[in-house]
Amino acid sequence: MKTLKDILYGVGLSAVSGSTSQLVSAISFDSRKVDADNVFVAIKGVLVDGHQYIEKAIASGATSIVCETLPAEMVDEVTYVEVDDANKALSIMAANYYGNPSKNLKLVGVTGTNGKTTISSLLYRLFKKAGYKVGLISTIRIMVDEEEYATSLTTPDSLTINKHLSLMNDAGVEFCFMEVSSHGLHQKRTEGLVFQGAIFTNLSHDHLDYHATFSAYRDTKKILFDGLSKKAFALTNIDDKNGLIMLQNTKAKKVTYALKSYADYRAQILENRFDGQLLKIGDHELWSKLIGDFNAYNLLAIYATADQLGLEKLEILRLMSELGNVEGRFQYYRSKDGITAIVDYAHTPDALKNVLDTINTLRTGNENVFTVVGCGGDRDKTKRPLMGNIATTLSNTVIFTSDNPRTESPSKIIEEMEAGVEAQNFKKVLSIENRKQAIKTACQLARANDIILIAGKGHETYQETNGVRIDFDDFKIVGEFLNEMGK
Repeated sequence: MKTLKDILYGVGLSAVSGSTSQLVSAISFDSRKVDADNVFVAIKGVLVDGHQYIEKAIASGATSIVCETLPAEMVDEVTYVEVDDANKALSIMAANYYGNPSKNLKLVGVTGTNGKTTISSLLYRLFKKAGYKVGLISTIRIMVDEEEYATSLTTPDSLTINKHLSLMNDAGVEFCFMEVSSHGLHQKRTEGLVFQGAIFTNLSHDHLDYHATFSAYRDTKKILFDGLSKKAFALTNIDDKNGLIMLQNTKAKKVTYALKSYADYRAQILENRFDGQLLKIGDHELWSKLIGDFNAYNLLAIYATADQLGLEKLEILRLMSELGNVEGRFQYYRSKDGITAIVDYAHTPDALKNVLDTINTLRTGNENVFTVVGCGGDRDKTKRPLMGNIATTLSNTVIFTSDNPRTESPSKIIEEMEAGVEAQNFKKVLSIENRKQAIKTACQLARANDIILIAGKGHETYQETNGVRIDFDDFKIVGEFLNEMGK
């Protein structure tokens, strides 16, 4: 057990009432999980203000309170610590409590709108294949070398992050690859972490319900690079107009990658097929099972990162040739009738366009493309008509359906997607609120050699409505329908 004073090291304190020499058994920001001798951090969240639960936390055994506003009445024997930013304080405290585990790892953060999960997951696989003990913190899962832990957020809370980084220390992990979301950066979940490197993928329309403006969204991503040390590397995609902005204030070694621009790492697509693509990286060729321009960028970022971390170039290419798709990222099923179903997490306008552009580049033109797509509820509403327009412009038939409606009306979300459809494309549209029925309808309409894209949920194995999650796996469902129809 550490003392409160130890845990508060590096935290900017405004005021302290009581002793900081007491031992702390754990840190909590959820009053329901507080136990004896805990320190409770009162966070002002989007929906709930933790300051309202200080009394409850003390009743449950908290002996220390960290908050932004001291309560009017304070309990004897309880230490109160006032800070300017409780989110930042929580992250620094979490790092201190777990012994600053990121300092003992080569931690690389991946940020951007699209590509974070693919890059971080494939870097994990590549370094595992190279013989290292590796960690992963991603949208899909947390991995402590071979041990898997469930996760529900792209970037978990700071206590969860540091707890698992500490487990990685215990397991002898050397490298860790971590998705870093704009929400995580804005809420200071990565404060106190020491990054060996950072990767910027791209930036497009997303999360404006949270950040309000695109510039605020962009500048939040930039926080990761601004915090890097001189010993770290900052790798950015300069084909994206925001790529160089990420490097403006960083102290780290600046490294660039691109397909179209002059960069430190460049790649050329020599051949693109449904079963893979041939790339030229530097003076060497690479055949990869991952297809599409967006995956060419992902692969180039992986190559550059592995090179920056000291792997031998030819060994990197050999290992990359063995990498397959990540769950829910252009994951495809081929039926006995020759129908190809593709499941992809594309839930932003740019991601949806990338996937459909790739499909249309690879098809002969004789096939029909059926797209099943929805938009999540309680999220950025401004992207809904954009996605409706993109889907109907680049597909032969589109079925608008539910994604995770959460607390919104699925039919209302679909109407907002339909609002973006141009007049000449209305004839392409079907609206089927039930997602399972929508997938089934696409399978029934498709004929040999046709292509079905099911977009938006990707790896997710649930559908959320009004706080209730039911089992729902796009890839499993489309496989069952196509297999049944094949019989």
